Amino acid sequence: MATKNEKIGVLFASFEAMPFLKTGGLGDVAGSLPKALKKEGYDVRVVLPKVSCIPDKYKSKMKHIKDFYFPLSWRSVYCGIEEYTLKGITYYFIDNEYYFKRDGIYGYFDDGERMAYFSKAICEIIPYIPNFNCRILHCNDWHTALAPVFLRECYRNQPIYDRIRSIFTVHNIKFQGQMSDYVLGDILGLSQIPAANAQLHINHDTINFMKGALSYSDLISTVSPSYAQEIQNPFYGEHLERIFQRRWSSLWGILNGIDTEFFNPEKDKALAANYSADYISGKSACKKALQNEFCLEEDEDIPIIIMVGRLTQQKGLDLVACILDELLNERMQLIVLGTGDQEYEWMLKNAEYRHPDKMRVCLNFDEALSHRMYAGADMLLMPSLFEPCGLTQMISMRYGTLPIVRQTGGLRDSVSCYNEYTGEGTGFGFNNYNAHELLYTTKNAMALYHSHRDIWEALMHQAMTQDFSWDNAAKTYDDMYKEVLK
Repeated sequence: MATKNEKIGVLFASFEAMPFLKTGGLGDVAGSLPKALKKEGYDVRVVLPKVSCIPDKYKSKMKHIKDFYFPLSWRSVYCGIEEYTLKGITYYFIDNEYYFKRDGIYGYFDDGERMAYFSKAICEIIPYIPNFNCRILHCNDWHTALAPVFLRECYRNQPIYDRIRSIFTVHNIKFQGQMSDYVLGDILGLSQIPAANAQLHINHDTINFMKGALSYSDLISTVSPSYAQEIQNPFYGEHLERIFQRRWSSLWGILNGIDTEFFNPEKDKALAANYSADYISGKSACKKALQNEFCLEEDEDIPIIIMVGRLTQQKGLDLVACILDELLNERMQLIVLGTGDQEYEWMLKNAEYRHPDKMRVCLNFDEALSHRMYAGADMLLMPSLFEPCGLTQMISMRYGTLPIVRQTGGLRDSVSCYNEYTGEGTGFGFNNYNAHELLYTTKNAMALYHSHRDIWEALMHQAMTQDFSWDNAAKTYDDMYKEVLK
């Protein structure tokens, strides 16, 4: 443990973090959780790749603190360390133009080598971080999964590394980093180590980066308690369920939070009017503005349902496709914002063409527009096949927009289903992955909206007063950190 006056250092490793770069929920988490952990008394530093798409307003202010070379199998590779401090958190950016000077972030033929480089660089920079008592290396998703492997196999018996404990958080088990067996020797340089061979292989000719992290890390976590249980069975486990079963005593499920200052209808400058749980009238102005923006009929009595996020099977788009026309026959309006699989994009645009008076589809992502949609809508549709945590439903509740969800993973843990006998609830839910259960639940929600506005407003108040701040999650992370340092 650290001395009485010395803070425990946490090196938080991620491939993306707000506000520098974001493609999904990982970016939100890595941008918010370190600030909450700092409030718990930890010295948290964040390490990221210096990719080209980081805005120049940040890159121009980075301070170069060190450059050196390190071995990556037979290669000698360059590593620069750039430092930037924002809102009390110090960020370190790994600089290597060969791996990171790309137009995009992911999706390149050499992603395996890029992530291997980044994972080893995470370990290599630790001795060069000034005034930092690193005791915990906290890695996130497959992009950093090899860091706990390298920590154990390449830096063992070195005093500065031997005191470090590793934690690996699974944000989405669907993406694991499966590579050819050739990578183990040619890129990782670990083919001659029996333990690495056994714990990275998934068959005779394929290795799995995430499997390595799950095997080597001292503790494992995922982003909701329900998902931590679900991934121990084959339907959700994506062929890694046996590892989670074996390591169940080291597995933590901690529900994510959201940045409640950034997502705040009382202060959000993107909105037509501000409002709160106690002064809800501004939401009507936001609804009218949203209908006007999308050239939809301006009528307070017509419920607006939104979908915000990736348009993929994971998000339940195949269920939506089955019932969309029947749903649009109801007195309602539907607005969709996001990008994803081409088949779902075409399906939604085709439905918009057939129902021009009720449906709008925006095949992009616009942060400010998403805020206007959360504020102006009445319901959010999120019928996910699986959902490790989900942040969209938390954001929608923050804005008084009631979610309609399938009760799985983080959706089960964050959305309380409406109980008509007690009046309790913050949204609506169904259990089975069935299109007509989705349709039935949505119709029931719309019926309640049309006929019992007093109950609806009570549910809005209950949803808006839920505490989804990172403070709650940070306290559980504090417990996990104390456990790993025992």
